[in-house]
Amino acid sequence: MWYCGVSLLTEKSGAMKLLPKNIKVLYFARDCVEPYVQIVKVQEAKRRLSLCSSDDSEAEEPEYQEEDEDILPVLGDHSQLLDDHQLKRLAAQMPARTQGYPWQLVYSTAIHGSSLKTLYRNMAGLDSPVLLVIKDMQQKVFGAFSSDPFKVSKYSYGTGETFLFSSNPEFQAYRWSGENSYFVSGNLESLQIGGGGGGFGLWLDADLYHGSSFSCPTFHNVSLSSQEDFIVQDLEVWTVQN
Repeated sequence: MWYCGVSLLTEKSGAMKLLPKNIKVLYFARDCVEPYVQIVKVQEAKRRLSLCSSDDSEAEEPEYQEEDEDILPVLGDHSQLLDDHQLKRLAAQMPARTQGYPWQLVYSTAIHGSSLKTLYRNMAGLDSPVLLVIKDMQQKVFGAFSSDPFKVSKYSYGTGETFLFSSNPEFQAYRWSGENSYFVSGNLESLQIGGGGGGFGLWLDADLYHGSSFSCPTFHNVSLSSQEDFIVQDLEVWTVQN
């Protein structure tokens, strides 16, 4: 453990003397040895800090690892909306507890029709995170990862693992800002993700046909769709069950 200082107590006068700008005083203290003072140049101090920072970053495993971008998730069904590049980018953004498990298709407008009630019904009893993927009429792909399955609820639910994303052409993820906890809320009329600023980060109607996407404090996102109000062409919901 060491501390830096900018002044030094002189032995003869007992007065504080300012040190040159290129000098730092390091105070070392350990349980097994006597404390002592070492004077080093600023350049050397910065080098030691750099080494310490490197060791710390290697010791702490990040919750989301970029290496996971090279791992292609295994899908239990074929996706009509996600290509391999998008799958890799999404998998890298998802929490560690979802890594290595296959993705199962829970709901698809191509298979189940366009109905929010059906979407809720297909998730009844589900206890795992879900990934919502939308393609609008402008061929833009975007959506949200929710830490909890979608359901009818009087209050907002979910955790900070929840995030929004957009793709085509560039992939972008929008994580929780920490400003509020309006992650997900839903009723029989609509599904809402993110909010607090007069508009939802992502909103879908009861027919899963009309939607909107606005910037919101929950995720500090830009509009995910080509336009703030959009029409859904296709929609899929996937889950990762461990």
